[in-house]
Amino acid sequence: MDAYRAGTALFLVAVAVSGAVNASAQTVAERVEQHVAAARQAAGEQHLALFNRICPSLAEPPEIIDDSPVGLPATPGRELWYTEPVQVFDNLYYVGQTEYSAWALETSEGIIVIDAIFDYSVEAEIAEGLRTLGLDPNDIEYVIISHGHGDHVGGAAFLQQEFGARVVMAEADWDLVEASTADWPKPRRDIVATDGQQIRLGDTSVTVYLTPGHTPGTISTVLPLRDGDRTHVAAYWGGTAFNFQGSEEFPRDYWLRAYRDSAERFRAIARAAYADVLLSNHPSFDGTPAKVAALAEHEPDDPHPYVIGNDIVSSYLTVAQECAEATLLSED
Repeated sequence: MDAYRAGTALFLVAVAVSGAVNASAQTVAERVEQHVAAARQAAGEQHLALFNRICPSLAEPPEIIDDSPVGLPATPGRELWYTEPVQVFDNLYYVGQTEYSAWALETSEGIIVIDAIFDYSVEAEIAEGLRTLGLDPNDIEYVIISHGHGDHVGGAAFLQQEFGARVVMAEADWDLVEASTADWPKPRRDIVATDGQQIRLGDTSVTVYLTPGHTPGTISTVLPLRDGDRTHVAAYWGGTAFNFQGSEEFPRDYWLRAYRDSAERFRAIARAAYADVLLSNHPSFDGTPAKVAALAEHEPDDPHPYVIGNDIVSSYLTVAQECAEATLLSED
């Protein structure tokens, strides 16, 4: 029996050593491919836009993508960006552009806007959009900025100055905005978001989380939604593309790791909150065009187009995490 046990132990050691050798012999390309495959599986048919945007190709180096509207003039014609506002839930409205999102959450004591799009479009889309929907932009109390790029914060100064809205942004992105040399108007520094902070207004509370990566101060948000007598929870991922260049102090791989870790953490947060709705600051990533079209045909007893379930919300963040890991490996 002792000989049998000794032989078994030696066999198990050999298997472990063999596995370690095989793992170490695995090429970088094979490891990248594994993470890309995991991301593709998580993407399914729901999250292909995210997968196609951020997962690296093994045939060519990953593209560093800028969020700015490439090829458009500083103030593009309305026909290039305008879309009609629409009510999405009983308390949530889409007031963004064709390619850049803004959302309005109605509460018993005013409105919380999430992302403020560009300075050239904020009045037409958010202010006039709210009026079109029967709401008053003077009721905007808070504007939560997902991150400090001009396509999301560019309209914040207008909402701050015209309606007295309080602007919420992470300290690192307040710094980013104030250091920017872009010529769009900058909001006055106001509320500095902290991790897990609750923004309360009347009967509603939303929670913001610091999820650095896309920018140093990216914010992701969890917010409550109503659809008749049903309640839902939305997870709003605050940053998408890998458009960070890095610096000597904080190289590009630092931000890729931050992005990967933030995606993993926010997935756990979304799971714990039982989030069953996914929202994005770019409509292509949460499927807003198709879902808004489906809402037009929506009957009271039909499933809500935006309600996709906690597992599918979580899988979006798995795509983000796995693509970040694959990009890290491919760029080492």
